[in-house]
Amino acid sequence: MRKPWFLVLLCLSLAALAWAEKGLEFPRYDGKDRVLDIDGKNYRKALKIHRMLCLLYHPPAPASKELEKQFQMTELVLELAAQVLEEKDIGFGMVDSEKDAKVAKKLGLEEEGSVYVFKDDRVIEFDGLLSADTIVEFLLDLLEDPVEVLDNALELQAFDRMEEEIRLVGYFKSQESEYFLAFQEAAEQFQPFIKFFATFEKSVAKELTLKMNEVDFYEPFMEEPVTIPDKPHTEEEIVAFITEHRRPTLRKLKAEDMFETWEDDLNGIHIVAFAEEEDPDGFEFIEILKEVARDNTENPDLSIVWIDPDDFPLLIPYWEKTFKVDLFRPQIGIVNVTDADSVWLEMDDDEDLPSAEELEDWIEDVLSGKVNTEDDDEDDDDDDDDDDDEKDDDDDDDDDDDDDDDDDDEDDDE
Repeated sequence: MRKPWFLVLLCLSLAALAWAEKGLEFPRYDGKDRVLDIDGKNYRKALKIHRMLCLLYHPPAPASKELEKQFQMTELVLELAAQVLEEKDIGFGMVDSEKDAKVAKKLGLEEEGSVYVFKDDRVIEFDGLLSADTIVEFLLDLLEDPVEVLDNALELQAFDRMEEEIRLVGYFKSQESEYFLAFQEAAEQFQPFIKFFATFEKSVAKELTLKMNEVDFYEPFMEEPVTIPDKPHTEEEIVAFITEHRRPTLRKLKAEDMFETWEDDLNGIHIVAFAEEEDPDGFEFIEILKEVARDNTENPDLSIVWIDPDDFPLLIPYWEKTFKVDLFRPQIGIVNVTDADSVWLEMDDDEDLPSAEELEDWIEDVLSGKVNTEDDDEDDDDDDDDDDDEKDDDDDDDDDDDDDDDDDDEDDDE
């Protein structure tokens, strides 16, 4: 499922940009080659001289003109990102999976088409939309401190508004505390995908209802956090807890990790909801989804992917054609990630949106297997069989008519 999405979205960062007044001049590729062709001779030096090194692991350059153009577009995305981030000391390179297979093995590169970021002793896989703006934002986030400190009420308000994110927040004595250092080490393992916050202020901790050395885990769209048990925590304990609870009940598809989210399916399917947050019906539907998620947060088999079509305008025609739905209205259905086969909850244009209870009943049918994409395939097959039967019946009738005509001809001859 990655390839069609990737091809549709790749041109986002390559669109022609109009000239602007001073202060709003969007970067244009200046033609200078900055992206390295990484091989066995230069990869060590590239790692050493850059603060971070961003490598695209790609299959051999294609022979066809169409695929060659797509490959060149990918190179231009990296060149523009490298140009923008040159002063940040972030290097870019490409590794050929065939020609440089030994280097790829040494560096731990496995998935073709993925971007790997080398920072200190860590390797972070970027599994999102490969556009210049998305990857630049991702890399800038990696340059920030892995833990953000909350010092006052205004910063706490900003924290409360981040309901779409997985967040952890802890209360510690100081930045020298061994438990804060363990928290920080854990944060580095999940940066920039999961947000980590800490406070050393008693007043802020009181607002968060945190005790000393306590850490709370916030699932997206949930009203109340979960306190990690048995404080104080080691780095390994925090990492283990996050790993176990990382898949949210309701999560929003985002450009920076869209393919990772899509690959994190449950038994080959996703429950997918389309809703525009800026649209009144869409906003209402999202609130219903939140209510359902909060009521079922303990169910490990439930995970809903919310997609705001406004975030991916170039994909709207593709999704509407593939899933046969109207994305100008809220939709919810199940999607088979193998073949993109789907079944959608029927919602008439003139009727109200389903209630939380009705949505929960439908979700129960999905989880029990009563609603599934395979039944839809069988229905299609049955329709085809019926068409074949009707065709056979018509053919038989035609044969009978021909026989009657032959008999009439024989009678005339006599």
